[in-house]
Amino acid sequence: MKEREKLASRLGFILLSAGCAIGLGNVWRFPYITGQYGGAAFVLVYLVFLALLGIPVMTMEFAIGRAGKQNLVGSYRNLEPKGSKWHISGSLGVIGNYTLLMFYTAISGWLFYYFISSLTGTFTSALDIPSYFGALQASAGKQTLFMVIALAITAFIVWFGVQKGVEKITKIMMIVLFCMMIALAIYACTLDGASAGLKFYLMPDFSKLEERCLFNSIFAAMGQAFFTLSLGIGSMAIFGSYLSDERSLTGEVVRIVGLDTSVALLAGLIIFPACFAYNVEAGAGPALIFLSLPEVFSKMNGGAFWGSIFFLAMFFAALSTLVAVFENIVAYWIDIKKMERKKAVILNFFLIGLLSMPCILGANVLSSIQPFGAGSSILDLEDFVVSNLLLPLGSLVMVLFCTWKLGWGWDKFIAEADKGIGLKFPKWLKTYCKFVLPLIIIFVFVAGLWQFFA
Repeated sequence: MKEREKLASRLGFILLSAGCAIGLGNVWRFPYITGQYGGAAFVLVYLVFLALLGIPVMTMEFAIGRAGKQNLVGSYRNLEPKGSKWHISGSLGVIGNYTLLMFYTAISGWLFYYFISSLTGTFTSALDIPSYFGALQASAGKQTLFMVIALAITAFIVWFGVQKGVEKITKIMMIVLFCMMIALAIYACTLDGASAGLKFYLMPDFSKLEERCLFNSIFAAMGQAFFTLSLGIGSMAIFGSYLSDERSLTGEVVRIVGLDTSVALLAGLIIFPACFAYNVEAGAGPALIFLSLPEVFSKMNGGAFWGSIFFLAMFFAALSTLVAVFENIVAYWIDIKKMERKKAVILNFFLIGLLSMPCILGANVLSSIQPFGAGSSILDLEDFVVSNLLLPLGSLVMVLFCTWKLGWGWDKFIAEADKGIGLKFPKWLKTYCKFVLPLIIIFVFVAGLWQFFA
C-alpha cells in the first residue's frame, strides 16, 4: 500500500491552513462589512466570536483529519462507531467544496483581470469604472478566459503533490502576500486624510453598533467570525490528515487563526485610510473592491503601481483558497476512488471548469435566472448554498461528532487534540462545546436563513 503523503514542515502546515482560511472573506467581505457596521466596535465583537466559535470548531476539524488520516469522508468512516452513518455528512462536505469552486474560480478570475488592468494603467480618472466592470460581467468569453487561467494555475500547483506543489508554492505565496499587504498598509496610512480612516477603524464607538440595530451588528460579527475560516466542509481536515503527532492541535489553531485575522486587519488598514483619504464610501458593500477601490487608485499618485500590488495580493489570497479546496477534492478521489493524483487533477480541472460556467453565464446569457428575485444571480445561489447551508451544518455535525458518545466522543477528541507538545485544549470547555456551541451554530444557521430571505 502506498504511503500517505505528509507535509514537510510545521510552517508548511500553518501557512497552508491559514492560506485556506485566508480568502475573499478576509480581503473582500471583512472590510466592507466592517464599514457597514461601524468600524472598530464591530472589529472587537468579531474578535470575541472568533475565539468562541472559530478556535474550537477548527481544532475539532483538524482532530478528525489527523486521527482519520484521510479526507473528510474517509476520516468519518475510520472514526465513526460501527454501523453509524456520520460519513454521509462528509459527502456533503465534498459537495460543498465543488460548490465553492463553482463561483470562487470566477471571482478569482475577476481579480486577476483587475490586476492586469491596473498593471497596464487602465484605471484612470477618465474611466467609467462601473461600466468597465459591467462589460467584464457581460462578456462570457473574457470571464471564461480568466477563470480558466486561475483554475489552470491551481491545478498546476496541486499536480506536483502535497510537499513539492501545494506546500512549497503556498508557503511562498503566503509570505509574498503578507509582504505586499504590509507595504500597502504602510503606504495607505501615510496618505493625506488617512487619520480619519484610522480613527474609524481603530477607535471603538459602540453607539455605531446600535445605528444598524445591535442584534444585526452582533449577528454580522458572529457570521463573519464563523464563515471566514471555511470550516465544516473538510478543507481544514485534509491538512490535518497530512500532519504528524509532534504538535498539539490547539496551539497550531491559535496561530492559524491569528494569521487569518492579521490579513483581515491588514486589509482594513489598507482600505479605510485610502477610502477616507479620497472620500470613497468604505461601507459600499460587495462592490467595494471592484468599483470603489479602482476609483481610489485612479486618483492616487503611483496608482497603477499600488493598484497592481493590491489586486495581485487579492488574487493570491483567493488563489490560496482555490489550491486548498482543489487539493481537498483531489484527495477525495485519491482516498475514496483510488485514482492516481495526476488523473484526479486532470479530471477535476475539466469538471470544475464546466461546473463554473453557470456562474459566469449567470451575469449575461443566463441573467434571466434570478433565484432570489430581481437583482439576484446564480452566483448568489451558489454562495448561499455554501455559506448559509453547508458550512454551518457541516460544522454542527463536527461538533456533535467530537463531543457526543454517539459519535467519536469527547475523550477521543481530547486525546487527539492534545497529542504532542504545545497548548492543550481546555477540558473545562466540555459543557460549552457539547451544549452551547451547537446552539450557537444553530442560531447562526437559522438567523442567517431568516436574514437572507427577509
